[in-house]
Amino acid sequence: MFSAFYSKYKPYYKDNLRLALPIVVSQLGHTLVHLADSVIVGHFAGTIQLAAVSLVNSLFMLILVLGMGIAYGLTPLIAQENGRKNHGECGRLLSNSLIINIAASIVLYLFVHFGTLLAIDHIGQSPDVVAYAKPYLGYLAISIIPLMIFQTFKQFTEGLGFTKQAMFISIWGNLINIILGVIFVKGMFGIAPMGVKGVGLSTLIDRLLMALVMTIYVFRSANFKVYLRSFKISFIDKVRCLKIFKIGAPVALQYSFEISAFSGAAILIGTIGAVEQAAHQVAINLASVTYMLASGIASAATIKTGNNFGKNNFLDLRLSAIASYHVIIAFMSLTALVFILGNTLLPNIYTNDNAVIQIAAQLLIIAGFFQLFDGTQVVGLGVLRGIGDVNVPTLITFVAYWVIGIPLGYLLGIKLGMGVNGIWYGLTIGLLAASCMLFFRFQNKTRLLVSQS
Repeated sequence: MFSAFYSKYKPYYKDNLRLALPIVVSQLGHTLVHLADSVIVGHFAGTIQLAAVSLVNSLFMLILVLGMGIAYGLTPLIAQENGRKNHGECGRLLSNSLIINIAASIVLYLFVHFGTLLAIDHIGQSPDVVAYAKPYLGYLAISIIPLMIFQTFKQFTEGLGFTKQAMFISIWGNLINIILGVIFVKGMFGIAPMGVKGVGLSTLIDRLLMALVMTIYVFRSANFKVYLRSFKISFIDKVRCLKIFKIGAPVALQYSFEISAFSGAAILIGTIGAVEQAAHQVAINLASVTYMLASGIASAATIKTGNNFGKNNFLDLRLSAIASYHVIIAFMSLTALVFILGNTLLPNIYTNDNAVIQIAAQLLIIAGFFQLFDGTQVVGLGVLRGIGDVNVPTLITFVAYWVIGIPLGYLLGIKLGMGVNGIWYGLTIGLLAASCMLFFRFQNKTRLLVSQS
């Protein structure tokens, strides 16, 4: 029985994993930037500056995912048009996406510079934490512009099935970020110690280099010449821009509803204390690593789904999507075990503060339980994006995180006195709700497609 089941899905496992693994690595790169910042600051600058990193990352992650979501609108459209062998349309979509993304990055920078940097003084955080947070946030705000240029070309190449180059660029970018971060934070080679400001500067340099190298790769590679014949940066088409935005904007909202829920949780935890906030940063950093790995698998699911959708091959679409669910359940079960069994060891990567380690260890046990829900909900979103279904899933994410997760976390953690653990229980229940609702949506939509074919 198991042999027949495995044989049915085996080709889809192989195809999905071959496409997913490079995306997983490059997606992980975004999280590793913030993970590296936390590790470097936690070991070389202390708990207060680590709490500042926690606060900034919680706020900036919302900006980051808004930008990434808008950029992501290109991928399913490229996958669908490539499935139809419409190469010229792929180039025209890239032109419009690049302009949209640069404009969006400038708007996001201005929002941080004139909004978040001013508001950070008025959200009930420790003045010492805020003082360190501001310069770090300033550097991250500027970095969103080159990051969005990198994302444009990354989403274009991945939509065509070329996933390795972005992976290699992300790996090298992270190595540069770590090396520069240590040099700037500690103060080496004649450079004065910069503290938390140093990891902000290293992140900005890293993202500038990544954008430059990714752009050069796309325009010099023979793989994309047939697509780039119709690429014109001066060519703006309202219909195509709207087409990209109709997918990108809901995807941005989907990301933002989930990430803002965790950012909201960080702010709630910050009202409890700096130690609790630092512990939250440790646990959420580790959980975000597995989330980005899962989102890489989800991105591969989007590409395969979009390609099959473009070919009107709906049975393969459904079987490939189910295979992605199998892969994510197996993977997240493994990471859950790692979190639960290693809950007292993993926080030592970030800090030597015993108070922070003890609280983070409790949170990692909770994180272990929500791994499955986090993974299955992100794959469900990925599959639905591939067929262009983004509006109802966006509503589902809002309800799951902001009608269920955060209110429940506030009730348990603040009102009922369960502290940081109670806030995380609320988030876990929100993830469970999202996972179930998105799976039912996937089942209904794909069964209907197969029955109509």
